[in-house]
Amino acid sequence: MNNLRIYLILAGTMILWGLNVTALKVIVGNFPPITITSLRVFTAGVSVFIILYFFKKVRLPSRKEWTYIIGGGLLNVTGHHLFLGVGLTETSAVNGGLILGLGPLLTALMAILFLGKKLTFVRTLGFIFGGIGVTLTVLAGSTGISGMSLGDFYIFLSILSQAISFIIISKAAKTLDPRLLTGYMLVFGSVLLFIIGLWKEPNGLSSLGSGTFGLWSIFFASAVFATAIGHMLYNYAIGQAGPAEASIFLNLNTFLSILFAAIFLGESITSSHLLGLIFIVSGVIFGSGALEELMLKRRAKRNAA
Repeated sequence: MNNLRIYLILAGTMILWGLNVTALKVIVGNFPPITITSLRVFTAGVSVFIILYFFKKVRLPSRKEWTYIIGGGLLNVTGHHLFLGVGLTETSAVNGGLILGLGPLLTALMAILFLGKKLTFVRTLGFIFGGIGVTLTVLAGSTGISGMSLGDFYIFLSILSQAISFIIISKAAKTLDPRLLTGYMLVFGSVLLFIIGLWKEPNGLSSLGSGTFGLWSIFFASAVFATAIGHMLYNYAIGQAGPAEASIFLNLNTFLSILFAAIFLGESITSSHLLGLIFIVSGVIFGSGALEELMLKRRAKRNAA
């Protein structure tokens, strides 16, 4: 029953994140992308602190923990959300959702490069499948090579910077609650984003007055539910179910993001998108280590019995 509760939490989080890709496409399409992203992320960070305050989880970090917060904030928040916001202005939500689905695969690659994890045959297959999936995604449609966009590249940089940041976060989480770490990184990273917005979008703040009630409702829903609560729930689920089981649910996020883009934005899903989805999902299952870990757990249970 406890596992069922965790799986329902993960499924609900994936629905939030799948919807969020569509929400972000709407938000950055109506506001200056960097300025509005900084405000959205700051709102999410403040929401995390408010929630954790009631759970009495808020404390000041140590000097060493601050270095992790700064490093993680630069990559996980400033870099990730900057490239994501700008990228979605130049590519479709369908492409964005598919490329974001590479997260677990790139995280596994970073673990191999920086944490000494072994590159097995199964994981190698996963990286190959993932690469094929992204290639099919960015070439989706009838325009062939000319269909590649700078937005797709920005989305890839977004998920790559986040994957690298997970190495820093894994070290910081040994002494600092991952939920509190998330709050500090969101606030720190959003301030940097805001400064970049003042430089790149000098009229960004003045243009916010043109937003409608509907747009601001999407903004707050994205910030509070998808970014703040969504990340807190996912981090909690990782602690309960383990990273392998949790990462498999990210495949659901990939599927839902393209489904919601088709439903709410009217974007077309081509056969190349669907084929790319199959390869990306296969790449995540093989390359993230999820398949190997689940197989080892089942073998251990059989041996124990």
